[in-house]
Amino acid sequence: MSEYPYKRILLKISGESLGAHQSSLNHEIYSTEVVQNLAAQIVKLVERGVQLAIVVGGGNILRGGHVTEAFQIDRTTADTMGMLATVMNALALQSVIESHGAHCRVLSGIHMQTVAEPFIRRRAVRHLEKGRVVIFAGGTGNPYFTTDTAAALRALEIQADVMLKATNVSGVYSSDPRKNPDAVFYEQLTYQQAIDQNLKIMDGTAFTLLRDFHMPLVVFSIQSQDSLHTVLKGEGQFTKIQ
Repeated sequence: MSEYPYKRILLKISGESLGAHQSSLNHEIYSTEVVQNLAAQIVKLVERGVQLAIVVGGGNILRGGHVTEAFQIDRTTADTMGMLATVMNALALQSVIESHGAHCRVLSGIHMQTVAEPFIRRRAVRHLEKGRVVIFAGGTGNPYFTTDTAAALRALEIQADVMLKATNVSGVYSSDPRKNPDAVFYEQLTYQQAIDQNLKIMDGTAFTLLRDFHMPLVVFSIQSQDSLHTVLKGEGQFTKIQ
């Protein structure tokens, strides 16, 4: 039995949060410290009874929008390249999680059976029920949809109790707190308030999905040592949208 108020969680992690030098074109793909800390936190939650699914982005490797602009690659191809980058991150994260002692499965929206299972909703739920960490890779399997949308969709499909969005800041602000020291922090919001104030929390399709199907969303920083445990206990700084 979980000690947390949520039994089944969908965690969205950006690819950039895994990287060591996010601002450099020649950046390192992974920060060993960040990935190891994240894996340790994930295993800790599973050991305490949480059913945990993850959607990981691919921005530390490749962003579809960037290659479209820089190399005039058509959007469909570029988005497919971005989805393949998420598979690479999922496989890396799977290996590190398993090195910490938990069982983990990667399910991909793009079929590639030699490296990942195809996404089948019932199979994903069964893995969760057996205490395995499930990583959803390959986005939705379709171009023109972000990994935020993939995360919202998978959260609804597996009937998660909450979606967590891990970022590099401690929640939702009126503007970027790294650029504006006077940015206002929001502890709680409704979906409509976030829309009315044009807060850039995630893309519109993902946000609308979560709002229409009453999925609570928690935005928090993944940077601290025990942030997942702290947020799920209702402690520390985070923003809850519902």
